[in-house]
Amino acid sequence: MMATFRNQTVAKKDPLFPDDLFTEEQRRNGAIILHIIGVIYMFVALAIVCDEFFVPSLDVIIEKLGITDDVAGATFMAAGGSAPELFTSIMGVFVSFNDVGIGTIVGSAVFNILFVIGMCALFSKTILSLTWWPLFRDCTFYSVSLLTLIYFFRDNKIYWWEALVLFIIYILYAVFMKFNQQRSLKRKFHQHYQRGRHQSCLGL
Repeated sequence: MMATFRNQTVAKKDPLFPDDLFTEEQRRNGAIILHIIGVIYMFVALAIVCDEFFVPSLDVIIEKLGITDDVAGATFMAAGGSAPELFTSIMGVFVSFNDVGIGTIVGSAVFNILFVIGMCALFSKTILSLTWWPLFRDCTFYSVSLLTLIYFFRDNKIYWWEALVLFIIYILYAVFMKFNQQRSLKRKFHQHYQRGRHQSCLGL
């Protein structure tokens, strides 16, 4: 009885796990299937919303703003894909008072950089032509923001001005993404390379 009371006390203190609609006996007798069906339904609904509404609206935004596909993917598409992490962090901060959102966001970024790119290249039917610049650009901003986040977490607290600094870094990233095609290092290296070839052809 003491163990049962202790387990109930822990369950009441932990808001991350709300009470289930079914009892443990009902779940063992097959009610867990309803949870699995609900998860599958949410995945299918998310796929339909992305294919039918999100991607077409993103195409319209790209056309209206005159931005490239990689820039749109790193800003608008990333914002839409990271919306679940945003709401997870909101629930963790204001409802459960837990830092579950930090691991969700950082882990999601690593997952997107490694797993998603690897799987797309592995199962692509055509040869993907990728350049080093988008990965270098995004990893640089990601590293700067992650180091800033680690520095702010030294005292296990995030103050309003620290949150403002992180938000400003994202604004700078969005502004940089708007003009990165004209000011990219890749173009400067290419111009320098072409200038060197031209001078060598002239015998200078």
